This record gives sequence, structure tokens and C-alpha cells, in this order.
Amino acid sequence: MAISPAKEKILKKIRQALSNPVPLPFPESEGIHSVFTTSTEDPTVVFAEEFTRLQGKFAYCPDEDNLREQLLQLFRERNFTKIWFADERINGYLQNSIDNHADLSTSDASVTLCESLVARTGTIVLSSALQHGRTGSVYAPIHICVAFTSQLVYDIGDALVAAKEKYNNNLPSVISFASGPSRTADIEKTLVTGVHGPKEVYCFLVEG
Repeated sequence: MAISPAKEKILKKIRQALSNPVPLPFPESEGIHSVFTTSTEDPTVVFAEEFTRLQGKFAYCPDEDNLREQLLQLFRERNFTKIWFADERINGYLQNSIDNHADLSTSDASVTLCESLVARTGTIVLSSALQHGRTGSVYAPIHICVAFTSQLVYDIGDALVAAKEKYNNNLPSVISFASGPSRTADIEKTLVTGVHGPKEVYCFLVEG
């Protein structure tokens, strides 16, 4: 097939460019290094500030006993009686003081664990492995995440590296990132929360 003069001209320019590459004006832009400078602040403080800025509700717990007290107090204050959780460790933290509501779709709140917390963006990193599926943090109107300070990382890349190391590259089928309640601005350019996910998101961060 004959090549048109216009196409031949374009191909000629490409060959010339490949034979005489232009040096990169910014060598560090190849993705070798993070574009973000690691903060010198306490990652707990950074995460709490970013998470609450995104309308998340943050609670710090010095130990697991305090976690139990704060969770049960929240349930009482909000009159939550139908609590769904997938991981039995949650029941252990609560010392078997509540019954697991089996139907996620009719629950008042879901309580999940997470893979990590990203301080820079105030993001909770979730996986299908910890929720025994994909819906635990999405279907309930209130999502409550229990995390530990040892799970704090600075950036999303650090969270993915931690997940690869934990699962030896055999990653869960879904890894999702939640930064506060679900939101959309598609409706007359007005920000609306809780449209396609939880209306409220809590993070209880436990020291340890």
C-alpha cells in the first residue's frame, strides 16, 4: 500500500526525533521519586486533619478498652441497634457485647477493619479480604472503620507497597480508597454527600 506524502512527512519527523532525542528538561519527572515531600508532622495528626476536612469523623483511642467504650457510646447515642461486621476481631474488640446483624442492607452501621490509612490524603484503604466481599463499607448508611497507628502510611504508593508485602503479591480482588463520605457535585454543581455510599464515615484510630 502506497504511503501518502503527508503520512510520509509525519513518519520522517518521527524517525528524526527518535534518532536525536531531546534531553528531558526535568530529569526527576520520570517517576523515580515522589512528587510530594514527606511531612515532618505526626502522621496521626496529618491524617486526622485531612480526614475531618473531608467530613470524616475521627476518634483517637489510646487502647482497645477505650475503643470499646467509645464505640458502645456511639451506638447508644445514635441508637444503633443493628450493627454489621464481617471480621470477628471486631466482636473481640467489643468483648462480644453486641450481636452481629446479618443483613447488611438493613443495618444501622457497618464496622470494618482496613488495610492502611493514608495520612497525606486522609484516605482509608479497604479490601475485599477484610470485608469478606466488596460491600461492607458501602451499603450501610454509616461506615465505621477501626484502624491502628501502625497502619498509618504517608502516601497512596506506600499503602500499595504495604498491601503487596502483606499478601505476597496475591492481592485481594478489590482494593478501594475511601476519603470521607461519598459525594457528588453532578446535581446542579452542588456538593451532595451520601448519594452512592455511606452518609457518614467514622475512623477510630487505636494506638498500637
